[in-house]
Amino acid sequence: MLRLYDTQTREVRDFVPLEEGKAGLYVCGLTVQSEPHVGHVRSAVNFDVLQRWLRYRGYDVTFIRNTTDIDDKILVKAAEQGRPWYNLAYAMKRELDRAYEALNVAPPTYEPAATGHVPEMLELIGQLIEKGHAYPAADGSGDVYFDVRSWPSYGELTHQRIDDMEAAEDADPRGKRDPRDFALWKGWKKESEPETAAWPSPWGPGRPGWHIECSAMAGKYLGAAFDIHGGGVDLRFPHHENEQAQSRAAGHRFAAYWMHNAWITTAGEKMSKSLGNSLLIPEVLKRVRGIELRYYLVAAHYRSHVEFSFEALDEAAAGFRRIENFLDRAGASERGDVPDAFAAAMDDDLGTPAAVAVLYDAVREGNRQLAAGEDATATAESVRAMLDVLGLDPADPSWPSSGSADAGLTHAVDVLVAGLLERRAEARQAKDFATADAIRDQIKAAGIEVEDTPDGPKWSLS
Repeated sequence: MLRLYDTQTREVRDFVPLEEGKAGLYVCGLTVQSEPHVGHVRSAVNFDVLQRWLRYRGYDVTFIRNTTDIDDKILVKAAEQGRPWYNLAYAMKRELDRAYEALNVAPPTYEPAATGHVPEMLELIGQLIEKGHAYPAADGSGDVYFDVRSWPSYGELTHQRIDDMEAAEDADPRGKRDPRDFALWKGWKKESEPETAAWPSPWGPGRPGWHIECSAMAGKYLGAAFDIHGGGVDLRFPHHENEQAQSRAAGHRFAAYWMHNAWITTAGEKMSKSLGNSLLIPEVLKRVRGIELRYYLVAAHYRSHVEFSFEALDEAAAGFRRIENFLDRAGASERGDVPDAFAAAMDDDLGTPAAVAVLYDAVREGNRQLAAGEDATATAESVRAMLDVLGLDPADPSWPSSGSADAGLTHAVDVLVAGLLERRAEARQAKDFATADAIRDQIKAAGIEVEDTPDGPKWSLS
């Protein structure tokens, strides 16, 4: 049975869907303010693996991943660049789509944008005011705030007491009853904000707060109650805490399970644009292929922090090429079933490190079979099945065929050299030194130097 770690209960729980055979999944997407970096795409890759595994297990999955296309940060960056905010948001959304495509992140069932759901947000805010959980600011700003002290369960997701929380910094506190009250609606500041960033509302022109959008969109497409809400660990507070509070205060059960992926860090700090240590996806893909970057991200457990390094990325890429080399040699055209050990690992809170270990065991067995002249077709088909679950099947037509010519050539040479080295190793093991020497000379004649290392032979152009 599938078991998932639930952030709220702080335990791994049996996954029991609200409706048998179906799974409703909502994941917070990105605020499209800048180009996506490696840290940004981790969440999308991790939850793509989740939805793939749910489908493999036979669930009918409805997967919603939103886009935040209006926000303080977008307005500030657009002003700095001297361009309309909607132009910046649209351009960055296209960059994000290209990054997802390059990493074979399957599109969700639907990807709603905040700007397309203002009526739903206004309706939800109105319900909260009517129930006594929200109030318009008395300072004439046009802001509307959620009254955190009106909801006794506020803090239940992250296990915090209100008095221990810091003030919400999303609006001027002078209009708030409590500094921790957060903005549901932000009145238009005509002196500093463009008129295009304001929508009509009962409280005057303005735009939605960050948190209300996800509650409104999740409710619209998944209903008042759904199975899983996901996102990055940095969203637990205040974003997800506020989502849950406002949704449940409105009478919606909201999410039954909360899942959060960990950060990718550089030098021990969360990868971010502001730190100046971001690694933009197009730049990284000049070094490795998209499938290799995805393998690097998938191989780590989604709840474990990853300290990014190019050395680790290169090692992962080399490891994946060994898997590809086996498949090329075995020539499997079909996908089989995943081994029981792989399924057990995935059922244990998406245990991808253990699942990848099973994958490597199968590749080793397949190479042994090939070396012994045995039929490795069934093993190769099993390997392809495991890779498919992880979104890593090289034969998947969803993988972009285009890319850097240099990267493509490097991969092709790598596969060919790896095959020759495998044959040379087999010949040496069989004490057929004449054949081994002939293969060595063939590689050398092609201008390729081979170095034997503890991790296996590595090649370079001489």
